[in-house]
Formats: sequence, C-alpha cells, structure tokens
Amino acid sequence: MEVKVKKLDPNAVIPTKAHVSDAGFDLVAISKNKEPVKDYWEYGTGLSIEVPEGHVGYLFPRSSISKKEMSLANSVGVIDSGYRGEILFRFKTNALIPRDRFGFATRKPNFYEVGDRIGQLIIMPIPEVSFVEVDELGDSERGAGGFGSSGS
Repeated sequence: MEVKVKKLDPNAVIPTKAHVSDAGFDLVAISKNKEPVKDYWEYGTGLSIEVPEGHVGYLFPRSSISKKEMSLANSVGVIDSGYRGEILFRFKTNALIPRDRFGFATRKPNFYEVGDRIGQLIIMPIPEVSFVEVDELGDSERGAGGFGSSGS
C-alpha cells in the first residue's frame, strides 16, 4: 500500500521503520511548543499524510515513553482518511520537578526534544460496520463482567 506524505517543513523526516518486522513507523519531532495554560508540550512532525480511504492512521507512543516524564495526552491519536493537517503529538507532563527556594528547577526534566523519535504511526484497515438493534444478545462465558472480572 502506498501512503502519500507531504513535507510541510524542509526539516521533516519521512516516517521509517527501525526493523522490517516493526508494525509502526517512527515519527520525528521538528518542533516543540509549551501550551500556555495547561501543562502540555506539543510536538510537530512537519508532515501531513493521505490515509487511504477505508483505513485509519493510529498514533501511538514509542516504548521509550517509559523513560520520559510525560505521557501522550490522548493515549492514542487517530488520523482519519479525510484529515490533511500536520501530524502533531501532545504530551502531558507527569512529573513534579523539584524546585529550589527561588522556584528554579533543580534538575532538567526528561522530556522529548526536537530531533527525537516521539511516536509511531500504524495504518490499519477499517471494516464496514452497521449496528443492528436487538432485544437480546447471545450468551458468552464472560457475560456482563467488566473492570477486572477475569480475576487478574
């Protein structure tokens, strides 16, 4: 499958896989901006893509997120086939950085920087789905159990 990608900035990096068997294509930050009101950092990739009709692009954090003091604010991003804007990642900081008596940070927070691989893109097909209202649903082993009902 071919996916059209447009560089919105000459510094943008075309998505790549580290290994042939990888599911996700790494995306690189070319900009980093602090949201003024909330404790969010927004990273731009400088890329726009054309997800083929009948498919969706999912934006996931990379496993390196476990080494950072931030988390992807919306957990998983969705790029619909009609979206043509820049691929952006918004991260929420999840650490309290120690400060001295003057309010200055006593250490540098461990955040992503411009040039880092900040996330990954996975493109998947979307099945045609139609919902049918019924009076009864079939039985299942699990039934209505939820939120930890499997005992683990």
